[in-house]
Amino acid sequence: MKDVVVVGGGLAGLAAAWRLRHWDTVLLESGSRLGGRIRSERRGRYWLNWGGHVFAGQGSSTDVLLTEAGITAAQVPGSLAGLAMNGKLLLKGRIETYPFRIPMPLSSRVALVKTGIKVGGQVLRYANIVRQRPGEDPAVRQQRVYDFENGRSFRDFVGDLPGDAEALFRPTVTRSAADPDEISAGAGIGYFSLVWNMGQGLSRGIVGGPSTLTEGIATVLGDRVRLDTEVVEIVHKQRSVVVRYRQNGMDREVEGRYVVLATPATVSHRVAVDLPQDIREALGKIVYGPYVSAAFLTDESTPQPWDDAYAIATPKRSFNIALNQASLLRGSEQVRQPGSSIMTFSPAGLARTLLEKSDEEILRIYTDDLDQVLGSGFGGSVVESQVQRWETGAPYCFPGRGALQPALMRRGSRVLLAGDYLGTLYTETAIQTGFSAAQEAVSLLATERQQGRVRSLPLAAG
Repeated sequence: MKDVVVVGGGLAGLAAAWRLRHWDTVLLESGSRLGGRIRSERRGRYWLNWGGHVFAGQGSSTDVLLTEAGITAAQVPGSLAGLAMNGKLLLKGRIETYPFRIPMPLSSRVALVKTGIKVGGQVLRYANIVRQRPGEDPAVRQQRVYDFENGRSFRDFVGDLPGDAEALFRPTVTRSAADPDEISAGAGIGYFSLVWNMGQGLSRGIVGGPSTLTEGIATVLGDRVRLDTEVVEIVHKQRSVVVRYRQNGMDREVEGRYVVLATPATVSHRVAVDLPQDIREALGKIVYGPYVSAAFLTDESTPQPWDDAYAIATPKRSFNIALNQASLLRGSEQVRQPGSSIMTFSPAGLARTLLEKSDEEILRIYTDDLDQVLGSGFGGSVVESQVQRWETGAPYCFPGRGALQPALMRRGSRVLLAGDYLGTLYTETAIQTGFSAAQEAVSLLATERQQGRVRSLPLAAG
C-alpha cells in the first residue's frame, strides 16, 4: 500500500508529488507527458510555449517550489501592457492614455473614459478585498475574493458599449477563457487590477521555458510516475483509498492511505464516486472555458519594434494577446541575436471559432494577423509554428461561483483536492493547493503513525 497516490500530473499534482517525494508515493497521469497546461519546448536558445507563461514572485508558493527545485526565474523585462489596435502599435506610456492614442470613433472614446472611471473605482475596492489580513487563513481571503461582485456578469456591470470600447476591454476580461457575459463582474475587475498594477502578481518568467520546472520535478520523481494511466474510479475503504485505472489496455488498481486528486474538476467529479454529495455537486458545477494557442519560431536577423515588449493586447484580432517569449533573453543581450519566439492566445469565443478549423487554417489566420500587428515581414521569418488546442482550457469565476467554495474546501475525506479551479491565481493556485493537499496528507499520516496504524514512515521533507 502506498502512503499517497497522486492523481493528475499537471502543476498541482506535481507540486503535491514534490512535497511528498520522501514518502512512498505514486503519480498517475492520463496523458503521455507531465505538465498539463504547462507546455514548452526548447529550440536552441529560445523556447516555444503553448500554455502557462508567467508566474508569481517572491513570497509565493511558486517561488518556494522554484527555489526548492533549483529552477531559475526572472522578472519579465519587457512591457506587459502593449496594445495593437486600429493600425496603431503602442508599447510605451501609461495605460490610461491608450484611449486617447488609439484611433477610434468619439462615441467609443467617451464610453472608454466613463467605463474606465467606473472600473477604476472598483479596482480600488478590489485591492482592499484581495489584501491579506495579518494572521488570516488564505482560504478566508480566497472566499472574500470569490464573493466580491459575484452576483452579476462583467457585461451586466459595464453595460452595452460601442464597438471599439467593448473590443478594448475584451482582451483583459477574457484572459480567463470566459467572455464578458460569462465571467463575474468581480473576476473581470480583478483582471484589470492585475493588468493595471504591473509588477504585482504574475510577472516572472522561467528561464528555458515553463516546462523546465515540470520536467525538473519529473526527473526527481523518476519511476514514481506512471504515464498513460486513465483513472476510472476512486473508492474509499475504511482506512485507505483504492484507485482503479487502465494502462496499456489492462485494468489495474493501486491502494493508498490517501489520495491527492489533482485533475480538472470535471474529471474529479466523474472519478471520485464516493465523495460527499455536496462536494461532488460543487465539482460538477465548475465551468472551464476553451483556448487555442500557437507558438512561432522565427529567424529574423535585425532588431524589431516589439523587442522591448512582452505582452501586446490585440483587440479585434483572432487572438487577444501576443506574447514575446524571447523577452527574458532580450533583457540580457549586449547585441540583438537572430530569431525570436512568439506565442498567441485565443480564449473563450475566439477559441470556439478556431476549434472548428484545421491547424493549417488557424496558423494562416494567426500569421496574417501577426503581420498586421508586428509588421508585414513577420510571416516570412517564421521557420516553425504549431497549434495547441485546449478544449478544457481554464476554470473561470462565473456569477454564483463563490457559493461553491465552502464545500470544495472542506476536509474530512481521504481524497484531498488540489487544482487551479480552487482559487483565482492560476498557476499560483495550482501550486499552493498542491502543497496544501500534500501537507494535509503528511499531517494525517503522522497522526496515524503516532496511533500505530502505519508501521514505518520516512520523515517528510520540505
